[in-house]
Amino acid sequence: MYLTPEKKQEFFAKYGENAQDTGNAEGQIAMFSFRIAHLTEHLKLNRKDVNTQRSLITLVGKRRRLLDYLMRKDIERYRSIVKDLGLRR
Repeated sequence: MYLTPEKKQEFFAKYGENAQDTGNAEGQIAMFSFRIAHLTEHLKLNRKDVNTQRSLITLVGKRRRLLDYLMRKDIERYRSIVKDLGLRR
């Protein structure tokens, strides 16, 4: 499995306030970005995998909604997470 519980804790510890706060928007955005990158690589090799393509589109939408929420609530946190993850926006 590519996303182990240790890897999840690492995301929330690095981008969140602590590793136990899994509801933190920055940690969730980082985890979604990791999963999006993984699925994108998978789809480069398996172009006809429609279920994975649908999952990828769903994840991108979830990340977009979280980024929009963060932009409305705290623009500085939004700018820092976009800069740290290297997202185009």
